[in-house]
Amino acid sequence: MTDAALRRAADAEHGVFLAESTPVVRRALDAGCRPVSFLLPQRYLETAAEQLADAFETFPEAPVFTGDDELLSQLTGFHLHRGALAAMERPAPRPVDDVLAGARRVLVAEDLTDPTNLGAIVRSAVALDWDGLLLSPRAADPLYRRAIRVSMGTVFRLPWARALAWPGAGHHGMPAGQVGKPHRAPATDGLEALRRAGFVVVALEVTDQAVALEDPVLEPLRYAERLALVVGAEGPGVRAETLALCDVHVKIPMPAGVDSLNVGAAAAVALWELRCRPV
Repeated sequence: MTDAALRRAADAEHGVFLAESTPVVRRALDAGCRPVSFLLPQRYLETAAEQLADAFETFPEAPVFTGDDELLSQLTGFHLHRGALAAMERPAPRPVDDVLAGARRVLVAEDLTDPTNLGAIVRSAVALDWDGLLLSPRAADPLYRRAIRVSMGTVFRLPWARALAWPGAGHHGMPAGQVGKPHRAPATDGLEALRRAGFVVVALEVTDQAVALEDPVLEPLRYAERLALVVGAEGPGVRAETLALCDVHVKIPMPAGVDSLNVGAAAAVALWELRCRPV
């Protein structure tokens, strides 16, 4: 099934997602996710049975399917070589305000469509102790199989929510967990929720007003009580409408002839520079 079909799956209230590799399955289970079924290569059965024994005991209703490598490759469409694949119930969507409550550093992914980039950025955010993730309506799904795998399961440690309203975007796009449901986004959703919660909103984008991250003028930002960092789509970058609503634009200084980094690498640099510091 495609990921869109999994989100519409009738066997769970909010759909299903796939966790790939035994460590990632383990982290999903530790985060409270409920398995629907397990799929294990026959040659990993003994090892996986040891590592997932408590899950098999806790969720006896979740069947464990096994097969040889050729059969599993035909079934999944890829070489399942990381020990285990689990179908899991998709958790209920979080409200934006729940993610922002108590958070000091929040990453905002605007229209970031590549799940590999999203997974890498989530991994950096968790490693650098950021508190939450806010997604625009068109951003990739953090529970897409590849996003989970690239994040090494850290997506289960980072509270996230999808905004249903976004500057200049109307209500287009189909948020994860909302497939087939009407859009009735509150006017205060998205960036307005950050402002309401007292966040300084910073855009990582090369603009005429952008300040280099190493500039001393940005020192107060490093100690801001609440700060949100906006990263934009691969290629187009942060929307003009979003830039107009941000308090500060920042950029990574580079030598002549080099105009950009991959969004995952750029985000990691900015996440480090703007991480929460003790006052």
